[in-house]
Amino acid sequence: MDTGIGSLATCKPTSNDIINPTNASVSTIQNSVSSAITNPSHSTLGRHLARRLVQIGVTDVFSVPGDFNLTLLDHLIAEPGLNLIGCCNELNAGYAADGYARSRGVGACVVTFTVGGLSVLNAIAGAYSENLPVICIVGGPNSNDYGTNRILHHTIGLPDFSQELRCFQTVTCYQAVVNNLEEAHEQIDAAISTALKENKPVYISVSCNLSAIPHPTFSREPVPFSLSPKLSNELGLEAAAEAAAEFLNKAVKPVLVGGPRLRAARASEAFVELADACGYALALMPSAKGLVPEHHPHFIGTYWGAVSTAFCAEIVESADAYLFAGPIFNDYSSVGYSLLLKKEKAIIVQPDRVIIANGPAFGCVLMKDFLVALAKKIKPNTTAYDNYQRIFVPEGEPSSNAPGEPLRVNVLFQRIQKMLSSETAVISETGDSWFNCQKLKLPSGCGYEFQMQYGSIGWSVGATLGYAQAVPKKRVIACIGDGSFQVTAQDVSTMLRCGQKNIIFLINNGGYTIEVEIHDGPYNVIKNWNYTSLVDAIHNGEGKCWTAKVSL
Repeated sequence: MDTGIGSLATCKPTSNDIINPTNASVSTIQNSVSSAITNPSHSTLGRHLARRLVQIGVTDVFSVPGDFNLTLLDHLIAEPGLNLIGCCNELNAGYAADGYARSRGVGACVVTFTVGGLSVLNAIAGAYSENLPVICIVGGPNSNDYGTNRILHHTIGLPDFSQELRCFQTVTCYQAVVNNLEEAHEQIDAAISTALKENKPVYISVSCNLSAIPHPTFSREPVPFSLSPKLSNELGLEAAAEAAAEFLNKAVKPVLVGGPRLRAARASEAFVELADACGYALALMPSAKGLVPEHHPHFIGTYWGAVSTAFCAEIVESADAYLFAGPIFNDYSSVGYSLLLKKEKAIIVQPDRVIIANGPAFGCVLMKDFLVALAKKIKPNTTAYDNYQRIFVPEGEPSSNAPGEPLRVNVLFQRIQKMLSSETAVISETGDSWFNCQKLKLPSGCGYEFQMQYGSIGWSVGATLGYAQAVPKKRVIACIGDGSFQVTAQDVSTMLRCGQKNIIFLINNGGYTIEVEIHDGPYNVIKNWNYTSLVDAIHNGEGKCWTAKVSL
C-alpha cells in the first residue's frame, strides 16, 4: 500500500488525537504544524527523529551510550515528550523495546555502531519473529568516513562499514543508512512507515556527525506523520466471506481457534465479534494467550495438542470444521507437528489471506475485514461448546504443602492466580514457565506476553522492563527460571531506577529444567546464586525493593 508521509502541500492536521498503531489500520498522528518559518537551531536531524518517535506513540526509548551515538542521544533527551532509559546492555535494550511494542504497538532502542548493533541483533531477531514493530537506531560512522578506506574502532578491522547492515538485513524489513542530510528526512520516514505497515523491526543508522546539523528539509515541528490505510479487495472479501459461511454453516460442530497473528492483523476485537455471533467453542493457540479475553462465555482454553487445557484438544480435533485465525504451526505450537487436524476441515485466515479447506484461496483480504463480514453471514451453532460442557470436569485445588515439604510449583501458581486482575500483566519466560503460565486463567484486562516463536532465554527481564514502562498503571508479574535470569539479570537495576512496581517470581530449579525434559546432561546444571542477596546488592539502598526466599 502507498504511504502518505505528511504531504508538504496538502497534509493539514484535523485533530490532536493519537491513533495507536496497535488498534487502528490507519495511523495518523497529528500535531499542530508551526509556521513555515523554521528555527534553524531546532531544524536538525536528531530533532526530527525524536519528534517522529513521539508522533507514533513512543514516549520511552531504551539505550546504551557509545561514542557513535552520544550527540544523537543529546537530541533525544532534549525532546520533552521522550524519556531516555539507559539499560545495562544492548541485548536488554532490545528486549525492552520488544516488551514495550507489545503494549504500545511500537518500540524503539538506540545503540552504537557494530559493538552495540551486533549485541542488540538477537533481540531484534526475536521481535522480527514475533511481528513487532521495533525501530532499532544505531549511531553510525562519521559521514566523511564512507568511501575513505579507513579502519574504524568498534569494527572487525576491515575498511568496510557494511557488516552491521548486512547482519540486520535478515532480521529487519527495512534498512536506512543515513549518511547525508539531503535524503535523511525521506529515509527516516520511510523506515518508520514500513515498521508500522509490516509489523516488523527496522534498522536506521545515523552518521554520528549529522544529528546536530540543521537542514531545510527538517521543520521545527515536523509535518504530521500519516499512514494510508490498508484496504481489502471488496469483491474478494465478499467472495471469501460467502465461501467461508457456506463451509461453516454446513458443519455439525465447528470451532474457532485464535492464533498469534491476530496481533499483527489488529483483529482481536473482530475475532471476538465473530465468536459472539457464531456461538462456537472458542480456543486459543498457546502463543495467542492474552490476545482474546478468556472470560468469553464460550472459551474452552489453550489448544496445544497433547498438552492442551483439559478437554480442549478433544473438542477441537473432533470438530468437523475449524477456523484458525492467524495461526503459526511451528514445532513448538504443534508439539512436534503432532496436531490431529485435517486440511480439508480447516479455514486458515492470515493477516491478508483466506484459505478455505482444499478449495479456493482469497488474497488481498484483510483478516479484520473478513472476520467482521463473516460474523454477519454465520449461523449460530453451539454444538461443540455444548459437547465441551458435557465432558468438562473442573480442576481440583492442589493440596497445601505439608510442613517441611519443598514448595511445589502448582501451589506457587495457585497463589499467583489469585494475584491476577485487570491491573496486572504476566510475562512468561521461555521454558518451564511457558507451561505453568499457560494454566493461569486471565481475568478481564489482564495482559499476558511470552516469546514462543523465537524462545530466547533471558528475554523476559528486558521485556518486563519495557512492558512495565509502557503501561505504568499495571503491575507486571514476571515468572522466570534461574537459568534464564542469569542471562539478563542486570536490568533489574533499571527497573529500580525507573521506579517500577514489578513482581518477579524466580523459580530456582538449579539449571535448565526445560532442557532436562528434552535431553538431560551435566551441561544443564548451572551455578546456584544467592538471588535475594544479588537483588539486594543491585538495589543498594536506592529505590523501593523487597526480596524473600520461599522454600516451604
